[in-house]
Amino acid sequence: MSIRDIESVEEVVFMDEIFDCEQPRRKKKSYRARVSPLEMYSDAEFRRKYRFSKKGAIKLIDLFGAQLKSDGRGGKLSPDLQILTALRCWGRNEVQDDSADLHGISQQSITNVCRRVALSIVQKRQMYIRMPANLDEELQKMNMFSDICGFRSVVGCIDCTHIRIPHVPGNEGHYYINRKNFPSLNVQVVCDASLKIMDIVARWYGSAHDSRIFNESALKLKFEGGQFHGRLLGDSGYACTPYLFTPVLRPRSRKEVRYNAMHVRTRNSVERCFGVLKSRFRCLQTGFRNSLENIKLYIVALAILHNIAIIFNEEEFPVEEVVEEQELQPIQAVGRGAAVRAAFIEENF
Repeated sequence: MSIRDIESVEEVVFMDEIFDCEQPRRKKKSYRARVSPLEMYSDAEFRRKYRFSKKGAIKLIDLFGAQLKSDGRGGKLSPDLQILTALRCWGRNEVQDDSADLHGISQQSITNVCRRVALSIVQKRQMYIRMPANLDEELQKMNMFSDICGFRSVVGCIDCTHIRIPHVPGNEGHYYINRKNFPSLNVQVVCDASLKIMDIVARWYGSAHDSRIFNESALKLKFEGGQFHGRLLGDSGYACTPYLFTPVLRPRSRKEVRYNAMHVRTRNSVERCFGVLKSRFRCLQTGFRNSLENIKLYIVALAILHNIAIIFNEEEFPVEEVVEEQELQPIQAVGRGAAVRAAFIEENF
């Protein structure tokens, strides 16, 4: 037998050994048991953990569940479980692994679930976050503010709040460090007297000044274009304009003192809005651990859920006192804005 014949025999034997070996069996995929939280908890426990009543959660499922239906492959997640999982993550600000264990899904799925739910909510943004569309709606907002203490012609209150985010790497990371020396997004909100959010801007880095965010917003262009008949109330971090009144920095008359007092009481609506929003969704108070892209999405989605909770007459959670840092350099009112404000004070106070 030649050497070539021997090598051929050895190859045949070797291949036979390979095919004779028992092929490894594919591990059968197993899925964790899933129990609906609506059945698992009492009404009080459910509200504490999911930040909505059972009745309110069922309404949310009816509103947004249609966009969350899966194709049925593998261990599909029902729309109600997706929405409830996201609510618990945002409301309790739990570690994703803990929330995954509680709902019988993997930790890797939590981020995907939260993003899907947030996208389905934000798709209906125009229905729940909007400024008054006509004069009748605007007058309704003005009357609600006037009922607080008599401050006239107010259509909304404006302010910004910082939402803590993870450290942003790269050359732009330092822009996100705010005055309190932690990374954040500076989120602008306009609310009405019922604490509903009518406008939100959630894309600016933490070092951005409140006045700059407003100056570069679409909302300012609408006010300058005469789209609204009422005006906004803001703190001294904004420039005083005919459509945005700020406090008088150094009041010199009783009318100006009275104006400041009523301004504070009326503008307190936006501070209360922040408190109610952050007490319902604790992630806004303690901060996110997600990517920057998802954080911006979640902030808008939570603002929509905040408005829906008001529409559903959901009970508020105890509000912890949130101290918003004042602007270091108040903007002195000058020019036409100061003149319009002075005439308003003289006429109404």
